[in-house]
Amino acid sequence: MPTAAVRVLLVEDDPLIAESVTEALTDTGMVVRARPDGRGLDEVVEQFRPDIAVLDVMLPGEDGMSLARRVCVPRDVPVVFVTARDDIDDRLSGFAAGADDYVVKPFAVEELLVRLRAVLRRSGRTPQVVEVDDLVVDESASVALRGGSPLDLTATEFRLLAQLVRYRGRTLSKLQLLTQVWGYEHYDQNLVEVHVSALRRKLEEHGPRLVHTVRGLGYVLRAPTASTDEDG
Repeated sequence: MPTAAVRVLLVEDDPLIAESVTEALTDTGMVVRARPDGRGLDEVVEQFRPDIAVLDVMLPGEDGMSLARRVCVPRDVPVVFVTARDDIDDRLSGFAAGADDYVVKPFAVEELLVRLRAVLRRSGRTPQVVEVDDLVVDESASVALRGGSPLDLTATEFRLLAQLVRYRGRTLSKLQLLTQVWGYEHYDQNLVEVHVSALRRKLEEHGPRLVHTVRGLGYVLRAPTASTDEDG
């Protein structure tokens, strides 16, 4: 059975950073609970039960390092600190407080996402199986099933499917897929079209369309609906 979405606790007092991080993580299928400070954080953690915490170090009231030691570490919640302080003493203090990683401001949200996934993998908290309608993808075993039937996918097709599933409900451009699946953005973008077409054929042997074309933008994977304005 598929596991639940990753739950991320975000404690960040800068509303613009909090909004951009929340939006980016939510777009990947994570569930985010954002707080501007540490007030009532014990109760939030008990109720929300986060898989990982992203804590700003410099917060109003109790700082992030104190929160990590008091709230997160005793509950075995992995912690990634974000802070403008980047000298070695600050980093060492962060790790001593229980940090699993340390991201220095200003940072790209994509970098934070990569670091979060790395910490989640190391801590064994990354969901290994994801289900979309009757599609089941097990990344750890490199296995995909549709309607209970195994899909005979090439390694590239599986990576492409896994990426679309990981960002399910979100449109990915051909350039994004080239970078994320092939690791190089300067390939001919027709390469993506060819592999998407092959993947679709195999998926649709077992059920209705899951991978849709969004004209002029890219591709999105989502459960079948009664109607669509997109070029399926």
